[in-house]
Amino acid sequence: MTIQSRGMQEEPGDQAEVTIHDVAREAKVSIATVSRVLNGNRTVRDVTRERVQEVIRRLRYVPHGGARSLIKRETRTIGVLLPDMFGEFFSEVIRGLDQVARQRHYSLLVTCTHGESQSAEAMVRIMHGKVDGLVVLSSDIEMYAPLKELLRRTPVVFLNHVQGPGADQFDSISVDNHSGAMAMTRYLMGLGHERILFVKGPDGNGDADERLQGYREAMKGQPGDAPNFMEISGDFSEGSGYQATGRIVQMEPRPTAIFAANDAMAIGILCALKERGIRVPEDISLAGFDDIPMVRYLSPPLSSIRTPIPELGSGAAERLLAMIEAGGAIRPRQQTLEVLLVARASTGPPSREWAKGKALDPGKLSSRAPPTTVHRDGESKTSPQAVARTTRRKQP
Repeated sequence: MTIQSRGMQEEPGDQAEVTIHDVAREAKVSIATVSRVLNGNRTVRDVTRERVQEVIRRLRYVPHGGARSLIKRETRTIGVLLPDMFGEFFSEVIRGLDQVARQRHYSLLVTCTHGESQSAEAMVRIMHGKVDGLVVLSSDIEMYAPLKELLRRTPVVFLNHVQGPGADQFDSISVDNHSGAMAMTRYLMGLGHERILFVKGPDGNGDADERLQGYREAMKGQPGDAPNFMEISGDFSEGSGYQATGRIVQMEPRPTAIFAANDAMAIGILCALKERGIRVPEDISLAGFDDIPMVRYLSPPLSSIRTPIPELGSGAAERLLAMIEAGGAIRPRQQTLEVLLVARASTGPPSREWAKGKALDPGKLSSRAPPTTVHRDGESKTSPQAVARTTRRKQP
């Protein structure tokens, strides 16, 4: 199925897409002639124009918005819909988008949906006709269910694995969340950790779900009859990681390593641990996911799964502009970018003294934003595949 100049032909019990190619074939003219008719070009003979218009009416063809913009309604603007704008992850995505857009003399129109379906629908309707195409950071196509037909007539690229009926009809670029989470969990297991606590992301979030499944799959590889799952809820914010630490320190038995589903939560956890006098990694190891630029300057620098965040943005912009310039006549493609495990000083072997200790009094943990300290240190980089191979050799 292609995303291209199209309309809809409805028949009882059937619904099929109609493209500009269908119109040209039915009218026995070239695609260029159909375009001239659509744009009122008077060089087309009257008899040909009438034949093309009759086919358009009969097939109920609706021209693709991106194709029209190239001809006479071009805005040279890309619409960007984000669920949030706070944090380095989103700023890095926008940076990647902006680099490509500026090189190609396009502007960005960025807005936030706050993860709400009504807000998402309103923003898409507002942007329609004002932008040449859309980049949408969302994995839930059902959030845009009322707008599926509108999105099919608009060049759009989703950032994330798009889930739900009709997902394969849309372009998407995502990162390999599942393999990354497996790699980090196996890396911690290879250091000797058995009690690895996973701080989850928000329910229903595609990235969070894939990372949770990767953690669980890796934990199933532990020796023994049952995997030692240890999980606690979070929402991808620093504050949720900070607050989660109050529950973590009460656990018996204690986890010897914490794997946060993103770096923001890991930063909150690191701050809360320091306030309790808990050393990283001497007492407990800590790892994150995304490898946002600031984590290499923490004290200690954070082990993390590096996702190519700017490349997500630049790749989406390149793909979207290709769709726009081709009038939408490009087949949808679902692309997954590889991730990289970066091991730093926040992870090490488990501490026997810490593991044998009792739960700590959580004390009074405030909800303020955790500070960060600057520290420069070296780092080692390992692919998830290499981590998996090494860990398998170390396991009994």
